[in-house]
Amino acid sequence: MDLIADFQIELDRILSYWSTRMPDVAHGGFHGQIGADNQVVPHAPKGAVLNARILWTFSAAYRHQPEPALLDLATRAYDYFEQHFLDAEYGGVYWSVNHLGQPLDTKKQVYALAFALYGLSEYYAASGHAPALTHAQNLFRAIEQFSFDAEHGGYLEALARDWSPLADRRLSDKDANEKKTMNTHLHVLEAYANLYRYWPDAHLQAQLRELLEVFLTHLIDANTHHLHLFLDEYWQVKSTAVSFGHDIEAAWLLLEAAEVLGDEELINQFRQVAVDLATAAARGLDATGGLGYEHDPANGHWNREKHWWVQAEAMVGLLNAYQLSGQTQFYAQFQAVWKFTRQHLLDLHEGEWYWGVTADLQLMPGEDKAGFWKCPYHTTRACLEIMQRCKKQLLLVPPAAAVPTSNS
Repeated sequence: MDLIADFQIELDRILSYWSTRMPDVAHGGFHGQIGADNQVVPHAPKGAVLNARILWTFSAAYRHQPEPALLDLATRAYDYFEQHFLDAEYGGVYWSVNHLGQPLDTKKQVYALAFALYGLSEYYAASGHAPALTHAQNLFRAIEQFSFDAEHGGYLEALARDWSPLADRRLSDKDANEKKTMNTHLHVLEAYANLYRYWPDAHLQAQLRELLEVFLTHLIDANTHHLHLFLDEYWQVKSTAVSFGHDIEAAWLLLEAAEVLGDEELINQFRQVAVDLATAAARGLDATGGLGYEHDPANGHWNREKHWWVQAEAMVGLLNAYQLSGQTQFYAQFQAVWKFTRQHLLDLHEGEWYWGVTADLQLMPGEDKAGFWKCPYHTTRACLEIMQRCKKQLLLVPPAAAVPTSNS
């Protein structure tokens, strides 16, 4: 198995879809939505998260393969984001704009600010464009000023445009309306780690360390090694559901943050955390080879859908666990997820990945190929991470190992 060749081919396929189908020639930037039929949805709103992830994707891709066309697309994303999503009056970013680029939903969702910071810092790394770094620094300061909970630690979920309290703080209608969530903390950490690479600021360093402590103290269940998803401002857990995709994504992102800080004690601690989280996440694997979406042990409910982003993060997290531990079952699980993904999620005719499949392996109906949530970030990053790990000779392919099939 030539993993570098396989994932380079897949990276090229993903980038081709987004570079040829998504640019909005009429109104600038990128279209807000492409439906399951691969047709652009006219006048669809444009989301900050999607556009920040597009910005990160083409910036990171350019750093991997410095082709001028990739930097041009990153610059297209940056220019549009700077002109239409940054709130010049109050700071932060709008949640969404309409197809003309006019503010639509102006709330300050900290999750969106984090992805904006992530994309802007990556664009700075790719282009050297100093204003991009300035925007990222300003977003860091806004998050710290308005979202950081100085009394209890961590970050509040969302605020109004003027940073006043907001009654409905939910990221989506699927989420609990709580003041703190694991998801937002994970992506603030991810963004802060990326910014710290290019701006080793003392305050940023302290807050990144504090975020790692938040995960150890409040967000990782010490007994199950799953993540707590929803919490109140006092860190009281408000949900019993397990998200396998977030477990496995956190497994490698937390270690990455520790490595960015360069603290050997933290690195060693989060090496074990990474293996523990990957072990917990692997309980969501089943006989198909794919990683299920969610399980709630309180009521026994399983959501066995296989979503695109969960499989992408699973491949990185499982490969990371194998590299750290040498335990061959992790490599077998990685292989199984990649096989499952190739068989069921890659759209080899039109390009990109399908949103997902149901428990009986049927395509999930009516889901976007691109949109508010369907983005190139998880998939592109998985390709880049796997190739980089192979090129650094971190991967020693083990003997064939049996693929676990239990979902207990």
